[in-house]
Amino acid sequence: MLPSPDDGAVNAVYLDANATEPLRPSAATAMLEAASLVGNPSSVHAQGRRARALLEEARAVVARRLDADPLNCVFTSGGTEANVQALHGFAPGRRILVGRTEHDAVRKGVPEGALVEWLEVDSTGQVRLDLLEETLARPHALPALVCLMLANNETGVLHPIAEVARLCARYGAHLHGDAVQAVGRIDVALHAQGFGSLACSGHKLGGPKGAGALLLAGPAPRALAPLFVGGGQEQGRRGGTQALPAIAGMARALEEALDAPADHASLRDRFEKAACQAGAIVCGAGAPRLANTSCLALPGLRAQGQLMRLDLEGFCVSAGSACSSGKVAFSHVLEAMGLKDLAGQAIRVSLPWNVRQDDVERFAAAYARLAAGRANAVPVAGGMA
Repeated sequence: MLPSPDDGAVNAVYLDANATEPLRPSAATAMLEAASLVGNPSSVHAQGRRARALLEEARAVVARRLDADPLNCVFTSGGTEANVQALHGFAPGRRILVGRTEHDAVRKGVPEGALVEWLEVDSTGQVRLDLLEETLARPHALPALVCLMLANNETGVLHPIAEVARLCARYGAHLHGDAVQAVGRIDVALHAQGFGSLACSGHKLGGPKGAGALLLAGPAPRALAPLFVGGGQEQGRRGGTQALPAIAGMARALEEALDAPADHASLRDRFEKAACQAGAIVCGAGAPRLANTSCLALPGLRAQGQLMRLDLEGFCVSAGSACSSGKVAFSHVLEAMGLKDLAGQAIRVSLPWNVRQDDVERFAAAYARLAAGRANAVPVAGGMA
């Protein structure tokens, strides 16, 4: 028997949208409608054709809203698979340039034996354009596959993608964008922004877990080596029966996220001001960031201790990426930004689409209490408990 959630979990204030957004009611409705269809989208009979029509409708929505050709929209199980497929599909014959602050889906998804070069970031977390150009311009080097996320999952920092795209075009590099945190929160356009490929994920939009997409540049179907061969679905680029309910929910969530964007900036600025007054440091504050994301470092107090105390007060936040098997460790993102000990003393607060002003005000008060309690904390190695 599955455990029942305790009252604290049910009534908790959820501020961990960058791990996963709450499911939008409209997406849940779309999922139920899709789940009611019996047919396999690959079957040619009437029930199969109904399922196929819904699949292609969802594909058209995702492609249109992200400036791609529907024929070059490959549905996957999520952002990780989309990123890994891009790496494996475009790596042959190229050197791979990866930003120091990339998600592990990219950092650890590089094909075995591939030549990888790391792109350094500045103290705000933005890629060093001078070093990127120096690397791209290296004479007699292989063409490059440049992998950069549009928005960092831990800090919300936005890379200067327009400048990056211009450099990639100048030196003939393929630019792959991990847009998992960006889609639905800022403008993302495959062709207009100069990407060769983009990865996105449904559950970061308020859709369900288990659906994502890899978008490929070009007006015609583009060849791409599949990770899963299977029965040749997705024009031979991703085998396996498509998860139709999850895909339909993702498409509906994307439409809602773009048609009714959340206004998080004023709420974020309000609790960041209160946090700084309590002694916190906002990591990446000097760069453009997602309006829903704050990475708050509290000098002297380990992230794990902060999470435990805030959880006891009924607040769901995180430390860095949620994709590390539940570990709370030093952040490679903050280390790359030169923040040293603060890399183990920072938490991430990310506002979901349905956050309320009262939620933010309550969190600000709880954080102030947490900061005030540092004086009573027990010193341990690497910061107080």
